[in-house]
Amino acid sequence: MNKVVLTAERMTKKFPGVIALNEVSFEIRAGEVHALMGENGAGKSTLMKVLSGIYSPDGGAIYYHGERVTFASPKEARDRGILLVHQELSLSPELSAAENIYLGAWPTNRFGVLQKRKMNEQAKAALDSLGCNFGPEVRVGSLSIAKQQMVEIARTLAFNATVVIFDEPTGTLTVTEKNQLFQVIRSLRGRGVAIVYISHKMDEIFEITDRITVLRDGAVQGTVNTQDSSIGEITKKMIGRDLDQYFHRAQSTIGREVLKVSQLTKTGLFKDISFSVRAGEVVGIYGLIGAGRSEVAETLFGARQRSAGVVVFEGEEVAFSSPRDAIEKGMALVPEDRKAQGLILGLGGRHNTTLPHLDRFSEMGIPNVQQELAVFNEYKEKLDIKTTGPEQLVGDLSGGNQQKFVLAKWLCAEPKLIILDEPTRGIDVGSKSAIHQYIAELAERGLAVIVISSEMPEVIGVSHRILAMASGRLVGEFSGVEMTEQNLITAVSVLPKAS
Repeated sequence: MNKVVLTAERMTKKFPGVIALNEVSFEIRAGEVHALMGENGAGKSTLMKVLSGIYSPDGGAIYYHGERVTFASPKEARDRGILLVHQELSLSPELSAAENIYLGAWPTNRFGVLQKRKMNEQAKAALDSLGCNFGPEVRVGSLSIAKQQMVEIARTLAFNATVVIFDEPTGTLTVTEKNQLFQVIRSLRGRGVAIVYISHKMDEIFEITDRITVLRDGAVQGTVNTQDSSIGEITKKMIGRDLDQYFHRAQSTIGREVLKVSQLTKTGLFKDISFSVRAGEVVGIYGLIGAGRSEVAETLFGARQRSAGVVVFEGEEVAFSSPRDAIEKGMALVPEDRKAQGLILGLGGRHNTTLPHLDRFSEMGIPNVQQELAVFNEYKEKLDIKTTGPEQLVGDLSGGNQQKFVLAKWLCAEPKLIILDEPTRGIDVGSKSAIHQYIAELAERGLAVIVISSEMPEVIGVSHRILAMASGRLVGEFSGVEMTEQNLITAVSVLPKAS
């Protein structure tokens, strides 16, 4: 059995109105990948933030190589070899990749002068080992989210950490980038590094980890060897019950044509996109990152202006110049990045739910708080949102509950078509199932629904039809028994011919 490197003993952490960690004990061994799993709000990220010096515990102790330690800051933890790769990027967009990798520890000579060449050389070695196709001097703000995540991960190599905590590291990565990351993790494990891996993706957990610890409601539910466990066992520990049906396909009557798109084109992003969606129908759009799926949705919603093509919505040809036009006509878009595009994290649930519809909830410019509260309470109950009240900041909620508020915001507008872009990214298995169920309910109520997802089981499980996209083109359409993982993989793997 490998040596224990880092231990949390009876760790407790409290926030206003909630006990995030309730006497949690957890250990990490050298040369192992240890999964930490649980629903959003179970305490996973809180525990890791305590171990990496971001939070101070309210009780319990931390032992590092058998010595009791306290970390007053992330720098103190990093100096001891403990590094957290954040779920939310912690990069400075105006600095270079190298400057971000060594932020807070830039190499200097004895006169305090930055050794830029040395920093760039060391950063390049870390980036190259991850297979990155960009250099250390590139400005981070110019990189895609996936490439920014690779910069975050490169820190683990640059600092020769003894404990590395990965918090949802693959949420924005392509399959190729994920495989490169897993090669790095296996290399770190081979060198004796202790690794904590947090993810909601069961396939990743069973592919890369050695042990699994499950948290629920801030308490440990058990630790098992990965090879001796199963998805069913872990799921039951996470949510406290068997998950009888994970996906829900709407049992709805397909009605009138709500949306018809003909040869929609946005130069440089996608070309000749044609499809339709009917009332009561869930149409899935599957493709890898960079396929152009989100860009199509944003163009339909008026956030981007099309270069060519025709869009007919509810029998009328439309050309939305802004999202406001789309909203007024009855279209809604739940965006891919809920924190940056879907919510105002510094406001409460009440304001986030009603903000796009203030004309409905105000008189002569004065908000009608009672109406706002009524809508807040309606969707809090409908979507089973876990919040202490209407004014609790949504930035303090779990990912699953944040996503439910994004849904509530658009559903209270009673749209005719709703586009859901990666609706369950980064949220736990229980919340995913609830959202899948609600997607089915929306279709059964007669809404036209588009679900964009890079998770094949999800898009197959909830859709009546699936459109496959690659390199900005539609490369396949599947329904019924044709909706298989093999067909989707084959479709998106064959690049469309340039015209």
